[in-house]
Parts: sequence; C-alpha cells; structure tokens
Amino acid sequence: MDQNRDGFIDKEDLKDTYASLGKINVKDDELDAMLKEATGPINFTMFLNMFGEKLSGTDTEETILNAFKMLDPDGKGSINKDYIKRLLMSQADKMTAEEVDQMFQFATIDAAGNLDYKALSYVLTHGEEKEE
Repeated sequence: MDQNRDGFIDKEDLKDTYASLGKINVKDDELDAMLKEATGPINFTMFLNMFGEKLSGTDTEETILNAFKMLDPDGKGSINKDYIKRLLMSQADKMTAEEVDQMFQFATIDAAGNLDYKALSYVLTHGEEKEE
C-alpha cells in the first residue's frame, strides 16, 4: 500500500491502492475519513492495529493460523524467520526487506530465529498489545 515507499500510508497511497483495484473515482472526503481513523501517521504497525480493529469478531485469526500451519508440517508453532522472509520477498505480492523487517519488530522471535506465528496471528487480528 505504501506506493511511494516512505514508510507511511497517506492520501496519495490510498488513491494509488484504489486505482490498482480498478476504482479511480474515490472522493477526497472518503480518503480523508479513512486517514482520520488513525491516531497518528499510518506506519506498518498502525495499519495492522487499524486492520485488526476492523476484523474483530471474525474467524480471521484461525484462517491466518491455518495458512502458517501449512508452512509448519511438524506443528511446532513457529517457523524460521529467514525462511518466512525469503517467501514474503519472492512470492505473490512481494514484500521488500524493509517491510519484512518492520513486521519482525512486533513479532515474537526466539533465540534460534524462529517466528512464533501464533503470536503474530493474534497481533494481525487484534492489534498490538499495549504495555502499561
């Protein structure tokens, strides 16, 4: 979504995203309303929190878990972060190394370099846990 790759999603990024989906007549007030839903600049973490709020009450966490489980044939609950990074950067809608590293900033990774995909699935569907 960050079409200009500045680390934040702004109005122009939203317009470009809609255009890529075939919708080119999005009104500025609609885009402004979307941007006002955020409590600050929309970086990757803010986007995930907002996305998670929209998805609450659905079974999306189970769907995400099932996708990760396909990459975890031994059922360990974790997948090597380097393997995930290679997949995310080489398949379908390829992510950049920076985008993957942003994801790793709020993901739980153990000393062996394994990503806890159950915890990541929770963050994706419920937003990041707040520290008190």
